Amino acid sequence: MHTRRRTLKALAAAGLLGPAGISGLIRDALAKGEVPIRPGLNRIKGEVIINHKPAVEGQLIKPGDSIVTGRNSEAIYVIGQDAYLQRELSTVSFGADALQNLMRVVSGKILSVFGKGAKTIQTSTATIGIRGTGCYIEDEGTGAKARTYFCLCYGSVDLTPKAAPQEAESYTTTHHDKPMYVHNDMKMPKMMVPAEVINHTDEELTLLEGLVGRVTPFYGTGKKY
Repeated sequence: MHTRRRTLKALAAAGLLGPAGISGLIRDALAKGEVPIRPGLNRIKGEVIINHKPAVEGQLIKPGDSIVTGRNSEAIYVIGQDAYLQRELSTVSFGADALQNLMRVVSGKILSVFGKGAKTIQTSTATIGIRGTGCYIEDEGTGAKARTYFCLCYGSVDLTPKAAPQEAESYTTTHHDKPMYVHNDMKMPKMMVPAEVINHTDEELTLLEGLVGRVTPFYGTGKKY
């Protein structure tokens, strides 16, 4: 009950308790004690494809599944204690072995929040080991000029550029403290360079955490992006 009240307060503070849509779903489910909210696809906007077939709301995401969003499309889904906001023109797949906790961002943009435990994210340029994390990724594809934007919104990470594993870094953040670009261009002096906070908000993180009955670590601090 305390967790539900705290989550409701966080959502209200972020202005996310409207009467309809995903925010209304969170409000109603929390009020009933239904946490996490139904697993699978909680919202579909536009064209969303799972394993080459059109997706439907409520559809479960299973190990081995691949999710593709079309132009001007979006998918919000829950897998266990993890929640995802996948933006347009993005392809994300999940490892066939559930015990490996592997997620692959093939291309595009995704905001994710994760429960406890270690997980691995693969992008075109980086291997990302995370623990209890919120993160945002934009992957710009393959090739010598490929790069990945990675913001560890909060939590801990082992970030390893595939082109230069010796540059691997392990660090912890509390509020978007160290966004990075990870490159694949061997002509650059370093594969990992600092970046700015782009294209994701604290309101979106609050919404995703609310889907699984949690609040962000910075809830109540007054910090905001």
